[in-house]
Amino acid sequence: MTEALSRRSLLSGSLPSPPAADSRVDAQGPAPDSPPVSFDAGMHEAMATMMAAMEAAPMTGNPEQDFLAMMIPHHQGAIDMARLVLLYGRDPLVRQLAEGIIVTQQTEIASMQNRLALLRSGTTPDAAADQALGGTRGDAPATAPEDHSMHH
Repeated sequence: MTEALSRRSLLSGSLPSPPAADSRVDAQGPAPDSPPVSFDAGMHEAMATMMAAMEAAPMTGNPEQDFLAMMIPHHQGAIDMARLVLLYGRDPLVRQLAEGIIVTQQTEIASMQNRLALLRSGTTPDAAADQALGGTRGDAPATAPEDHSMHH
């Protein structure tokens, strides 16, 4: 169990502890970086944040850029919700699923941010050589190119 807790802490950075029964919101509101008062409130907050970020994504008319610009906050929303399950959830299989979501979605966000930066730079990267679909999802491409001289 200690290994799982350590892994959880690593996955989430600084994951706060669930609120104690007496640590409810006072007259000034919650303390910064404090966990939500409840799972339900946290989920609604995560959804609202995700939707606002998706709606704020600039639509350029370029399908690839627009898709990535909206998927990045969508994936961040999944991470935020998974962290709430780690705070409040008790079922070991659901918690394991949430940990997996955090890892894979963080990898995918980094991949999407890199690809979006390339697309926005106006260069025309070779999609097959630069990144196979498997690479976009955080997995190794099916056939890795022999020349690994590209450095990011």
